[in-house]
Amino acid sequence: MDIDSVSCEKSISQVDVDSGIENMEVDENERKEKRNLSDKELSSGSEEQALQLNPKEVFSDFKDLIGQILMEVLMMSTQTRDENPFASLTATSQPIAVAARSPDRNLTLNTGSNPGTSPMFCTVGSFGASSLSSLGASGGASTSDSYSDHFAIETCKETDMLNYLIECFDRVGIEGKKAPKMCSQPGVSQFLSNIRSQCISHTALVLQGSLTQPRSMQQPSFLVPYMLCRNLPYGFIQELVITTHQDEEVFKQIFIPILQGLALAAKECSLDSDYFKYLLMALGELCETKFGKTHPVCNLVASLPLWLPKSLSPGSGRELQRLSYLGAFFSFSVFTEDDAKVVEKYFSGPAITLKNTHVVSQSLQHYLELGRKELFKILHSILLNGETREAALGYMAAVVNANMKKAQMQTDDRLVSTDGFMLNFLWVLQQLSTKIKLETVDPSYIFHPKCRITLPTDETRVNTTMEDVNDWLMELYGDQPPFSEPKFPTECFFLTLHAHHLSILPSCRRYIRRLWAIRELNRTVEDLKNNESQWKDSPLLLLRILDPAYPDVTLPFGSDVPKAFAALPEFYVEDVAEFLFFIVQYSPQVLYEPCTQGIVMFLVVMLCNQNYIQNPYLVAKLVEVMFMTNPAVQPQTQKFFEMIENHPLSTKLLVPSWMKFYKDVEHTGATCEFYDKFTIRYHISTIFKSLWQNIAHHGSFMEEFNSGKQFVPYINMLINDTTFLLDESLESLKQIHEVQEEMKNKEQWEQLPQAQQQARPSQLAQLPISPWPRKPWTCSTFSRSRSRSHSSDRNLDPN
Repeated sequence: MDIDSVSCEKSISQVDVDSGIENMEVDENERKEKRNLSDKELSSGSEEQALQLNPKEVFSDFKDLIGQILMEVLMMSTQTRDENPFASLTATSQPIAVAARSPDRNLTLNTGSNPGTSPMFCTVGSFGASSLSSLGASGGASTSDSYSDHFAIETCKETDMLNYLIECFDRVGIEGKKAPKMCSQPGVSQFLSNIRSQCISHTALVLQGSLTQPRSMQQPSFLVPYMLCRNLPYGFIQELVITTHQDEEVFKQIFIPILQGLALAAKECSLDSDYFKYLLMALGELCETKFGKTHPVCNLVASLPLWLPKSLSPGSGRELQRLSYLGAFFSFSVFTEDDAKVVEKYFSGPAITLKNTHVVSQSLQHYLELGRKELFKILHSILLNGETREAALGYMAAVVNANMKKAQMQTDDRLVSTDGFMLNFLWVLQQLSTKIKLETVDPSYIFHPKCRITLPTDETRVNTTMEDVNDWLMELYGDQPPFSEPKFPTECFFLTLHAHHLSILPSCRRYIRRLWAIRELNRTVEDLKNNESQWKDSPLLLLRILDPAYPDVTLPFGSDVPKAFAALPEFYVEDVAEFLFFIVQYSPQVLYEPCTQGIVMFLVVMLCNQNYIQNPYLVAKLVEVMFMTNPAVQPQTQKFFEMIENHPLSTKLLVPSWMKFYKDVEHTGATCEFYDKFTIRYHISTIFKSLWQNIAHHGSFMEEFNSGKQFVPYINMLINDTTFLLDESLESLKQIHEVQEEMKNKEQWEQLPQAQQQARPSQLAQLPISPWPRKPWTCSTFSRSRSRSHSSDRNLDPN
């Protein structure tokens, strides 16, 4: 740009006033060294004399001057370990400026002044205007800590550089809004355009690590948190795409980490908050950015190795959802089997009402519609781009073909995509098909040799057999097949038709099955309510048999078991334990009811008098009920657990009684007693750890320690168990290592029989490498004849 010295001087002055860039007092000699002004020896005059030099004699144009200024600032920031010396220049974009100086360095979500504003291309001047919530904060405002890794600013020099460059870019827009008439002049407009382009060019250098440490494409991008938090000024990403896409290597190095970061965040986001939509909006607007008729990001997305991964197992539908790039974005769902967070947040707790359910359902439907609209933008942009249309159609056909099994009446859900994924996919295809005219659709496409849809060989036909179909197709594919090249309307229409068959109808069938299950549960609840008088007081009746003075129960009971209690059927106690176990697992909020006081008394009495129950597995079941109510296992039953551990009888007798049972469980009389004891003792040890946190139980622990009556056998067996389990673990690790070494030797491994090759990995999975069971032990059935035969086997599931 050819501008005379007078206009240059005026322009420089105007930039100093309007752009917000402060003049820096720099020593004349330093300026001479940094800008390489060796052609002119400056005298030791004042700074004003140095500034009166004609810039045309030093720089070819203002673009070089701007680049030199930006480079000086960036290089000085890399040499400063403390606070960025140019922090005072980053005042226009409040979220970045605040986050850069905050201890946790978290960006805030900027909604902009316009509700329809895009997350990356927000209205000029609204950059940093307001914030909804701190997406990466660990406080109550954060819905999930899993998002924080993607929204937090990394503490490094590159972040300081990006803050400066982004805000310089933003100030250009602010100046254009403040003085539109002046900025529309050709000279000033070109000058501001040079500032923007130089900010983008230096941003590309920072993202590549050219000014600090070189970065690989596997490292996370510094730009992802800004995109997810809507903290980029209008046009920033657009210019970054347009500036870098012509250099393929640079473009990949910058945008592959961005795409990977968005996909990683999408896998962790959920509909329990509205943050998921910003991921979709970010990817959608990246895909919509175009240069001429080309969508550079669409080309990059379709070229990724995981755009359409090859199937590796029979579960091709689930593989495609989990592994393909777009799979993570299509997977958001409100169904429990897809995302339990939504149910836990909106549909759990005793306060849920029909009215609340209706309001929540409407909100979730709104969220789904917002997300699906963004998915439509993404896939529509890829289809619009001529270079990626074939890849998009291939992906759409792959989703349909990989999920053909969803149409079956009995489907293994582990092998196919989830209902939420398929419904989102169907919604997008329906939007693509809305403008298709039926006269443009080829009705014989399903028989076309180039048809993308692969029908199962056993697919039932309307009024013919497969043999007749094959014969007819042989005639149809004769010398002159009556087929023309398939067009997009035809392919899209039939893909939508088959997606409807594989998504809506399976969801309807699942919905009907759930309605039947709910009706059965409601019927069961009604039966329980109608027969409440028969079961409500059954535990209390048992206590009255044990001590006629109930509710004033005095413990410990005598050593002689009352005949009236000993002769009772075992299921009187067992049913209470089984029902409580079910309640703790599936409806823990019920234990907040007032009637639980009697249940607490029953459990305390039974647990403190194990000698009154002959079957040790029934006592173990009661122990497991208390184990399951432990807050470390089931947080929703903390109040109920505290009622048990703080009961006056519990603080005196629970610890010594359980230490005795820890010893007695060594011999249960069952054939599998040796292995059963480890799970039972694991439950007791876990509860002991919780009881030790309660100071009310310290006295009973210390009393047993001093007396040694139960404490010494307890410690002795604890040490023995630990030693045995450690030996077992080491032996298992040795076997694992041996099998792994065999598998490494591929030649020797392939010589083994197929059955042996399949058996070895399953043997590895069964080897115990942990000293304690990973899941709580459950006793599915108790032997009714335990009092008559100690040798009867127990149906135990140690999990």
